[in-house]
Amino acid sequence: MHKSTIHDELKQKRPFHSRYQEALLALMRTAAVSKRPVVKVVEAAGISLAQYNVLRILRGSGPDGLPTLAIRERMVEEAAGITRLIDKLEAAGYVSRERSTPDRRLVLCRISESGLALLSELDADVNEADKAVLQVLNEEELDQLIDLLDKVREMAGANAGLGSESA
Repeated sequence: MHKSTIHDELKQKRPFHSRYQEALLALMRTAAVSKRPVVKVVEAAGISLAQYNVLRILRGSGPDGLPTLAIRERMVEEAAGITRLIDKLEAAGYVSRERSTPDRRLVLCRISESGLALLSELDADVNEADKAVLQVLNEEELDQLIDLLDKVREMAGANAGLGSESA
């Protein structure tokens, strides 16, 4: 049986209940440790990782912007307080909001020029942080990792009743 380092990292004294538990804890620990370099980059710019994620989503949406709930659905990590996140970004001048003309209940969010400028300033450093974490893998291993993670997210989404489109 394969021996993982997660036992030592978590200072686990007893065996895990199952290999599934060990693998899931290793995945969760890896995600937490892997995002630290990116967190340092974005927090140095005065925004949180969740706010950075919102800005990237809005940059990708183009000039049409997105409704608040569509942003929440695209977040890497769940964000129950999406309105609060957008409030802070709007106060900082990074996004704008306006009510849709046909449906006044719909609020469209758009990234501002200063939001685009902030992302441009961060892009190279974030890319370096991403690379610093994953450069231990070659191209084939990166492909395998991406495929395996896709498979896990698809199953997790199906088990949560989310379907693959939300994974």
